[in-house]
Amino acid sequence: MGDSVNGINSASGVDPYSTIGDVLDRQAERFAERDALVNVETGERYTYGEFRDEVERVARGLMALDIQRGHHVGIWATNYSEWVLTQFATAKIGAVMVNVNPAYRTHELAYVLEQSEANAMILIGRFRNSDYAAMLNEVVPELKDSNPGELRSSQFPYLRSVICIPPHGDGADAETPAGMWAWDEMVAKHSEVSPEQLAARQSECLPDDPINIQYTSGTTGNPKGAMLTHHNLVSNGLYVGDAIELTENDRLCVPVPFYHCFGCVMGNLGCVTHGSAIIIASEHFDPLKTLQALEQERCTALYGVPTMFIAQLDHPEFDNFDVSSLRTGIMAGSPCPIEVMRQVIDRMGAHQMTIAYGQTEHSPVITQTLVSDSIERRVSTVGAVLPGVEARIVDPESGEILGPGIQGELQARSSMVMQGYYNMPEATSAAIDDEGWLHTGDLAEVDQDGYYKITGRLKDMIIRGGENVYPREIEEFLYTHPKISDVQVIGVPDERFGEEVMAWVMLRPGESADAEEIREFCRGKIAHFKVPRYVRVTEEFPMTVTGKIQKFRMREMAVEELGLQAASKIETA
Repeated sequence: MGDSVNGINSASGVDPYSTIGDVLDRQAERFAERDALVNVETGERYTYGEFRDEVERVARGLMALDIQRGHHVGIWATNYSEWVLTQFATAKIGAVMVNVNPAYRTHELAYVLEQSEANAMILIGRFRNSDYAAMLNEVVPELKDSNPGELRSSQFPYLRSVICIPPHGDGADAETPAGMWAWDEMVAKHSEVSPEQLAARQSECLPDDPINIQYTSGTTGNPKGAMLTHHNLVSNGLYVGDAIELTENDRLCVPVPFYHCFGCVMGNLGCVTHGSAIIIASEHFDPLKTLQALEQERCTALYGVPTMFIAQLDHPEFDNFDVSSLRTGIMAGSPCPIEVMRQVIDRMGAHQMTIAYGQTEHSPVITQTLVSDSIERRVSTVGAVLPGVEARIVDPESGEILGPGIQGELQARSSMVMQGYYNMPEATSAAIDDEGWLHTGDLAEVDQDGYYKITGRLKDMIIRGGENVYPREIEEFLYTHPKISDVQVIGVPDERFGEEVMAWVMLRPGESADAEEIREFCRGKIAHFKVPRYVRVTEEFPMTVTGKIQKFRMREMAVEELGLQAASKIETA
């Protein structure tokens, strides 16, 4: 793995202390004729030379709309090619791209528009039952009566321009909603700004300028906008790509959402820092379309959260696809079941699949396994720290730094830690201490060789009658049940013990099992207090759009369904 020597990464030659625009220019010169971006669903294909040219047209179009360095540009879209073009175009002109979760509805949209102080918004018209244009009009009623670029809103005083990306396929001729620029209109305005003006703007950008606000997934409380710089993002994409040994010969399928750092940093920037091709299988994850893209484009690498890999492995047509080109990839985003990792290596043939662990606040990756690590390491740990990252395990009560094999909170420090949460100084101080350590809130332990295991969330721990129960341990055990495809363990309130263990299980296709069968499987194999008192067989888990399980929602649903309201009101110290 290339370490950072004199600021230059020895594996790819890209300097981690670069701006995103400069990295793209360098790679477009080196790999002009190689694929940069392929959208299998729409048929769009860009070589690095073509991609850089189109990014520059978009950048000049945005400048023509008076988007200044430091302005905030929201993007509310599924995995469109325009998302990637916007990512690099805003970086070239020094505007801060604000990632907006496509699962958001009006309340969350209004919160993010106001909290981020967005100057412009780029969105798709609709996806499935989400009518984004209608939701924006509901939140910003002045929009439909405005001329494009001349919006004046009392609630959102910074917001001026809204740009609508046309739909794919049949709806491509749909009319642009009132008050919005059509994407093509905005791009056509590039003729009003010279290449020299763009170059001058790009030269003003500095590696430590914030360039992206990514909102945390909001599994608890209001989302917080992590401010990330060029350097934060370039270096993370660079080191993550190094860990899976990406080169210009690799083709990476990115089915994870671009709005999440897994997609836009580990995916898009991981590819561009190594001259690899970004392959979009579909605008939203679809296991069949992902398998088709892997075969058609001869992908060598694949990203995904565990539920995505499970969906592909369990697909009835899985065996009909030739995915023999697969070599590597990353499983991350939520805890990776050991059994699923083994199947990805054995059945998908991705013998160099790795696991990464991180947080948005760290751009995101903190630790990652290497392709050269043993399979045992790659299925049972989240790897060692990336270059330039310090990590430690700390007792959350006493603050004492703990040694190998002892569970505590994982804390990390590096130049990839965010600048802070936008306009949230108190939340920033709670996350990053005075010495620069990011407090992850994750429980972990480290072995003698510096390899980390995530053992749970500080807040997820179940305390049953004074016994500390870690959901991850029970989940890993239940994955060994031959009928279980996926499982999540939560604590639910109990009048006698304070909390009881509940397992939500998804069964493999065609299988059936009841709660007693699952409990019987546990008895005698794990401590009695870890055996789930409640078992719910389900077809889906409540989750965020990125595949992050919302355990708090599962708890709420369980309290309601099991009639545990009285127990849930018992107060504890």
